Amino acid sequence: MKTFKSVPAFAALALFTAGSPATAQENDFVFYSELARAWYEAGSYFEWQSTTENNNGAVVDVHYRTFGDPEDPQLLLVHGYPRSSFDYEEMIVYLQDDYYIATLDFPGFGFSEKPLNDYSYMLEDDARLLDFFVREIVEFDDFAMFTHDRGVSVGLAFLGHYLDEDRPYTINYHFLSNSGMFLPLANLVPGQRVLLDPVRGPAAIAELKSRPRQTEGDPESLAYADIQAFNDGIGARLHVGKYLLERVANEYRWLDNLPRSPIPVAYVWGALDPVNPLRTANYVWAEYLNERDVESSFWVLPTASHYPQRDRPAELARIVNLALSGGVPSQEDGDDFMWTWNRQRTEHDAIFIGHSIIREMEFEGAVEYTPQGYRY
Repeated sequence: MKTFKSVPAFAALALFTAGSPATAQENDFVFYSELARAWYEAGSYFEWQSTTENNNGAVVDVHYRTFGDPEDPQLLLVHGYPRSSFDYEEMIVYLQDDYYIATLDFPGFGFSEKPLNDYSYMLEDDARLLDFFVREIVEFDDFAMFTHDRGVSVGLAFLGHYLDEDRPYTINYHFLSNSGMFLPLANLVPGQRVLLDPVRGPAAIAELKSRPRQTEGDPESLAYADIQAFNDGIGARLHVGKYLLERVANEYRWLDNLPRSPIPVAYVWGALDPVNPLRTANYVWAEYLNERDVESSFWVLPTASHYPQRDRPAELARIVNLALSGGVPSQEDGDDFMWTWNRQRTEHDAIFIGHSIIREMEFEGAVEYTPQGYRY
């Protein structure tokens, strides 16, 4: 396993130059964001050998981070496209005192290696990588898993391997948030579709790369610009963006893992997501989660968009804590919980969506109805 080497930082007009802790690191990369530099320097690296046939056993360096006390309950955070583990930076603040948290940047993302020579960035390969990460690197044995965006598909593939293959660990809770996990109901933007075109895709990437790099601005956007620039993240998008083809070919199979899973699920959605609208969440809940016997809950964050972990980190962390502390109501108690919860919530708090259980309506002790009128 490749360990992290210290990174020399030289301050000059708020710029930071990083050395080379692993082959994944560009030589003399310049950081304009202290947030991004701190995230990078606090991380470690390990090597992963791809299981994808077309990658011919390629080995890539993977960046990861851990937070909290290793004796606390374990929580795995899985990021989406086109960003990185840094998406969870704000939410971790609300969780690290109670959980031992691990998160990583998949190959092609964040501070991990981003090979560009026809490397196939596959969801199934990342699912195998996730298994290696929890077994061999952070050595999780009983953990909850939070997945977002592309990471939801990775998590569902990972779940399938977990259900069908003997694993030396237990997944005790499964969180899913905003994702194009059912593409027929997504609103894919033109920029996502163009990356799949063998002619227009490279041209679009070339245009993006011709733009000057962001060197100042608000701290969050500057951090994301640095992370994207690291190891030519824009160039990697051309290859990573093809994951949509794998998703559409396998999404029904992966979604079928949910109703057969014995793991409790909390399904959380930012209502203002323009790409993955609430209709996606409603469909997946109704078709795959609503009728499960095992604990399942559906939550909507009314003032969050596609990135609820950044839009409303405190509210999302509250749901994580509630679920992992046994606070989700049973189906029988769902109506009473909904009444109390929704009366006490603020405008930013999650809305609890109960199970849809069709029942015969009877009103004991009521007056009698007849077409002619009510009888007392």
